[in-house]
Amino acid sequence: MIADRLDSLATEVIEEVQALWRRIDGLVLANQRRVLEAFRAARVSDFHLRGSTGYGYGDAGREALEAVYAEVFAAEAALVRPQIVSGTHALALCLYGVLRPGDKLLTVQGRPYDTLEAIIGGEPGSLAQWGIEYLQLDLLPDGGLAKEAVLEALALKPRAVLLQRAGGYSWRRGLVLKELGTLISLIKEQAPETVVIVDNCYGEFVETLEPPALGADLCAGSLIKNPGGGIAPTGGYVAGRSELVDMAANRLTAPGLGRAVGPTLDCQRLLFEGFFLAPHFVAEALKGAVFAARFFERLGFDVLPRFDEERSDIVQGIRLGAPELLLSFCRGIQGASPVDAHVRPEGEALPGYRDAVVMAAGTFVQGASLELTADAPMREPYAAYLQGGLSKEHAILGALAAARAVLRSEK
Repeated sequence: MIADRLDSLATEVIEEVQALWRRIDGLVLANQRRVLEAFRAARVSDFHLRGSTGYGYGDAGREALEAVYAEVFAAEAALVRPQIVSGTHALALCLYGVLRPGDKLLTVQGRPYDTLEAIIGGEPGSLAQWGIEYLQLDLLPDGGLAKEAVLEALALKPRAVLLQRAGGYSWRRGLVLKELGTLISLIKEQAPETVVIVDNCYGEFVETLEPPALGADLCAGSLIKNPGGGIAPTGGYVAGRSELVDMAANRLTAPGLGRAVGPTLDCQRLLFEGFFLAPHFVAEALKGAVFAARFFERLGFDVLPRFDEERSDIVQGIRLGAPELLLSFCRGIQGASPVDAHVRPEGEALPGYRDAVVMAAGTFVQGASLELTADAPMREPYAAYLQGGLSKEHAILGALAAARAVLRSEK
């Protein structure tokens, strides 16, 4: 029977990945230590956990939370707000805050994540309509960066370079911090006035540093991904150089208001607690990703990254190769979810995506991808992007359910 064979394989894979799981345990201890030290340095107190209403003037808890983020990220300042609805929104604050008509924006990793394309050009109010020129360099056939092309592009003095830590919906590896640091150093050597903005979504706490520690001027992400710890109900953040964070804050509120306003309502405790727990839950997601990579590799599927490779983020790519197998995979994940397990995912148009997208997300927080989720555009190579799992056990059960669904679909 398929179920018996898969259970037996899962037992073998669990034994096979033990050394990698122990390495992740060392990572989570280091990250938990720096988060704890940041909480202590900010003197977080009980009264900080209460939210504010109205304008949010004088919200001491909000200021303490942003101080904690800034310390953990090795940044001068941070903007952490429930009013930021997604990672795309947080990145938009950075781009619209920094760029002005006549400026150039450069990306060096090929196409950016789908939801950023509308911001760059094509939609009303896009950067292109602001008169901002977009320059894009594609990766080399082996997935590497074209260094000479990067140097030529930097000679054009772009105002900002946008880097993406995760691979996104492209079948490519993301940037591990060593690679990210080398690239940031190259940019700063050649164009010291250029602002380096890092899309940090899915990457927080995957290694022991964050992009500002490597010289990035700004980084941004979503609280319903890694830094929310599976608890934050909404929100996003921007962290980096103080004057640039202020520019992003002026886009969130208005010039003259900036970071001084913004009520935290009933979210405050959840944002603090989620960030404190985030290192642990990110580690659980990483363990689930390592298991899934080896498990599906053993079943004969291409995976990215491989189970024993360095990881830039919590996302595990699994190439299914056919639309019906991709749908079956996502339906398996949905069926192993604690919420809406009875729902049948289909590929549908979603705001910000150029292709139909299938999403499996039976989560307690809508779309929260630190919880176990899987999604993919309905296009070649029909790869599922699996992420999250607040426990490695749930990630294992989800992988088993997805594999059963795929193998039955193949018959």
